[in-house]
Amino acid sequence: MALAKRAKRHKKHEEHIPESWLIPYADILTLLLALFIVLFASSTVDEKKLEQMSAVFSSVFEGGVSVMENPAQMESEDATSLKMSAYDEDQQQLKEIETDVEQYIASKELEGQFDTKMTDEGLLVTIKSSVLFEPGKADIKADYDYIAKDLSKVLNLEPKRKVVVSGYTDSVPMTSGEFNSNWELSVMRAVNFLTLLVDSNSKLDSAYFSAKGYGENNPVASNKTEKGKAQNRRVEVLVQPLVDKDGTTIESE
Repeated sequence: MALAKRAKRHKKHEEHIPESWLIPYADILTLLLALFIVLFASSTVDEKKLEQMSAVFSSVFEGGVSVMENPAQMESEDATSLKMSAYDEDQQQLKEIETDVEQYIASKELEGQFDTKMTDEGLLVTIKSSVLFEPGKADIKADYDYIAKDLSKVLNLEPKRKVVVSGYTDSVPMTSGEFNSNWELSVMRAVNFLTLLVDSNSKLDSAYFSAKGYGENNPVASNKTEKGKAQNRRVEVLVQPLVDKDGTTIESE
């Protein structure tokens, strides 16, 4: 009987084993999991993504939510980060093209005739019409056709980008000459500059180039002064981006 009682008491003791050790054990496993994920991520993601993951883990251990509770949200944030990185990289490439153009301008001492500017539509290179054309004419001056030829080398880009050449005039109406309107004059100036640009470099793909004419529309200065009129008579070369602000690739039309 005594042996039976001792066995019974021992069996009862085994049925009530304390489970408090499971809590620190689970905490250790969670910390190890977090450590391995961070070590893996540090070899595959950039600094911005590491900062995002650090914020996530901070919320896990401070707020008590699971790191795997909402994986879809983390994947979405990572995808957005990658897209924005693609946009930033594309903008950096455009700025490098701008630097090349500015170096060319400086080497030819054309600072007063050229202007470069980063816009929402891309890199905008502006050339004063007085450099390229005689008043009321659309043929490029022989002494300055090298500008289009030199610029064609700068625009030999990889990956290829769409380039739009646009012509503008002042508001003085066309009363004589070969063109009936400022619109016609601006179009032909853009077309002639574009043609020389593309023909000067066999590596350029004409499919990526187009020309537009706006006449006296879209002035950048007042047409009430001679200085303003001179600013409005211009040719613009727009080098377009490959990635939109939201990170999506811009499809070629």
